[in-house]
Amino acid sequence: MENEVIIALDFPNASEANDFLRHFHGQSLYVKVGMELYYQEGAAFIQQLKNNGHQVFLDLKLHDIPNTVYRAMKVLAGLSVDMVNVHAAGGTDMMKAARSGLEEGTLAGQTRPALIAVTQLTSTSEEQMQREQLIKRSMEESVLHYARLAKKSGLDGVVCSAFEAASIEKATDTSFLRVTPGIRLDGGKSDDQKRIVTPSNARAMKSSMIVIGRPITGAADPAAAYQKVVTEWER
Repeated sequence: MENEVIIALDFPNASEANDFLRHFHGQSLYVKVGMELYYQEGAAFIQQLKNNGHQVFLDLKLHDIPNTVYRAMKVLAGLSVDMVNVHAAGGTDMMKAARSGLEEGTLAGQTRPALIAVTQLTSTSEEQMQREQLIKRSMEESVLHYARLAKKSGLDGVVCSAFEAASIEKATDTSFLRVTPGIRLDGGKSDDQKRIVTPSNARAMKSSMIVIGRPITGAADPAAAYQKVVTEWER
């Protein structure tokens, strides 16, 4: 991967996202486009990002019957994004179908987008998982189970908290991506995230990529905040 720090473009529309991106004129970033922005702006905005030299993680967390996910992934692969995801809870058949859709939809001469699976959301606590999902195991056991399923299904990695990254690496292999959201700088607000760490801690805990939004997008000087994150991550 060219960049390992991914900026979450958690904006309601392209206008606000572009205002933010002007702070990085001429710079190639790895950005995450989530549901709100994609559903508002669609494929045209993805194409704009790619034309401007950015890598794109399209974060739509697909979770449906295998055939529906297969057909959707064929479409998303045609956008030439760099990474997409599904919910591991959709099961092995769905994850295999997602990969097949990406392979068939990838344009000739291009690389298939990386495919990763969401294990447990970083906004979910262990107590909440046990009470609401009726998973009577520890958070780590649940995440490791989903990671093994994703690996078995041919996926390239998982979205996970840094707290499980080392265990996932041990249970899979070093090339299996551990993409970690819930990143905050020292002293920053946790907002709605519950399992959060700093960039340097995430690196030490074996995350392979990090996703960070508000500490950069909400900063007075976004370019300086981004550089601080990169410096901490690469330390």
